[in-house]
Amino acid sequence: MSDHGRMQARRSEVAGSPASHDTGRAPAAHPHPRVTSFRSRRSALSGGQQAAWDRLWPELGAQARDDEGRPAPLIDAPAWFGRSAPVVLEIGCGTGTSTLAMAQAEPHLDVVAVEVYRRGLAQLLSAIDRADPPVTNLRLVRGDGVDVLEHMFGSDSLTGVRVFFPDPWPKARHHKRRLLQPVTVALIADRLRPGGVLHAATDHAGYAEHIAAVGDAEPLLRRVDPDAELPISAQRPATKYEQKALAGPDVTELLWEKASR
Repeated sequence: MSDHGRMQARRSEVAGSPASHDTGRAPAAHPHPRVTSFRSRRSALSGGQQAAWDRLWPELGAQARDDEGRPAPLIDAPAWFGRSAPVVLEIGCGTGTSTLAMAQAEPHLDVVAVEVYRRGLAQLLSAIDRADPPVTNLRLVRGDGVDVLEHMFGSDSLTGVRVFFPDPWPKARHHKRRLLQPVTVALIADRLRPGGVLHAATDHAGYAEHIAAVGDAEPLLRRVDPDAELPISAQRPATKYEQKALAGPDVTELLWEKASR
């Protein structure tokens, strides 16, 4: 599963913010406050997953933060992918079922998939390894999506951002943990190039209303119809999570385009 977000990784496993230290001074305000939007879970790999990880991660994977908690530098996408192409960021790819399908359907795009959980990334690596023909336009980052947006991409650098089934945190006291808050949507809007698209999907009616209100309030974004001509596809394959809940509530698809300056 994903940050499609139903779980939180152990602090020792996840590339996250460094531990705070008591210096006697109040910490400086962070420009993009951290939201803990995932839950703890162990992520032991099978033998096949470990083998795929050992073989493919050095080429296809990156950490959002190093072992000492320092954020990664900006991604040099042309160097990493070996070509210059529009880049799409997916936050919370889970096991990557829809991620891989969309990368295969859009070979002209380069896709960077972000996930907290090592096991989900290992499952995606295994699927990439089995793919025929080979998939060359997909790279993985392990860590927090806001970290990736803030440190690994610059302004006007992304053609699309996808956030499918983020944790709705349904209890009112937990709403502050939701990923798609005004500060995060503003950050996404900044990272999108003019004409770039934010595509969010949720099966939680309350969170759909929240996301719609936050996206509509962002001055750099304007709502667009899924049938509009867009630089990325709005046709989203069903995720494993969604397939297990087909008898449940309807899925709400929300799309915005960054206005031209």
